[in-house]
Amino acid sequence: MGLAHPKYKVAVVQAAPAWLDLDASIKKTIALIEEAADKGAKLIAFPEVFIPGYPWHIWMDSPAWCIGRGFVHLYFDNSLAYDSPQAEALRAAVRKAQLTAVLGLSERDGGSLYIAQWLIGADGETIAKRRKLRPTHAERTVYGEGDGSDLAVHERPDIGRIGALCCWEHLQPLSKYAMYAQNEQVHVAAWPSFSLYDPFAPALGAEVNNAASRVYAVEGSCFVLAPCATVSQAMIDELCDRPDKHALLHAGGGHAAIFGPDGSALAAQLPPDQEGLLIAEIDLGMIGIAKNAADPAGHYSRPDVTRLLLNKKPLNRVEHFSLPVDSAAAALPGEAAVARPDQSI
Repeated sequence: MGLAHPKYKVAVVQAAPAWLDLDASIKKTIALIEEAADKGAKLIAFPEVFIPGYPWHIWMDSPAWCIGRGFVHLYFDNSLAYDSPQAEALRAAVRKAQLTAVLGLSERDGGSLYIAQWLIGADGETIAKRRKLRPTHAERTVYGEGDGSDLAVHERPDIGRIGALCCWEHLQPLSKYAMYAQNEQVHVAAWPSFSLYDPFAPALGAEVNNAASRVYAVEGSCFVLAPCATVSQAMIDELCDRPDKHALLHAGGGHAAIFGPDGSALAAQLPPDQEGLLIAEIDLGMIGIAKNAADPAGHYSRPDVTRLLLNKKPLNRVEHFSLPVDSAAAALPGEAAVARPDQSI
């Protein structure tokens, strides 16, 4: 008898966010979690910063315009803090649904925002909170960055070894290899939508970026769940205040997908403007077959030729420490003072 490999249904979200509305975002996210559970899914994956939606305004005009239109403060105020009632409502919904959720959110921490993915287990407890290592291009006007601890894969007895990255992190070869080397089995590749600067920027489009998700599946010999948001007409109406801006962003852009470790598509894609869940059954036993041919960080690697240096230490922006107290002044009555190297007694 061979090993028993988990086999279960997964759900991948393709939907427009409740843009710039935190409470409505929570309500929509919970509804999708409940729908996935009703369809028998044990894992649901959400698009990049689905809560409260992607900040498309940063690609549409100047920072002054973004501030003047109110997008900057609205985006900050409607981002999610982990110690908030809204976050607790999400945990409770996941626990009630008894599935694992990989949420996409704009994380508010103090005065800063981060592109984050929150992995919550079926018991409602946090598996991990990760941040995008380096926001892409204009995103750096909104978000801070993560650190090496965010390149992590997590073992779960019910769903296997799971990890996640956002958007163009899938174009970073070393970051991808760091994940492959941790024997990732199920990967969430979160995307915001593929309708920006279409058709004159192919690198931002569905063909290129779905190819990145698909190649990740083959390179890593893992399942890739690639949720992708859509842009609603209401968002277009809010963002495109001049005729020329309608050429920059379009409604739709949803191209969610699910890929197997051999690169095969495991679910039929929805139309780009349609909301819904992609459902597929995955069998982790397929991974052994794929890795038999090419295990990127195992038998198919050449560490004598190329190796990766990975610093997984969390980046603490403030380190607390105490200076040595002057030993002579600190000595208690009746105790001998101990000299520092630069001090004689």
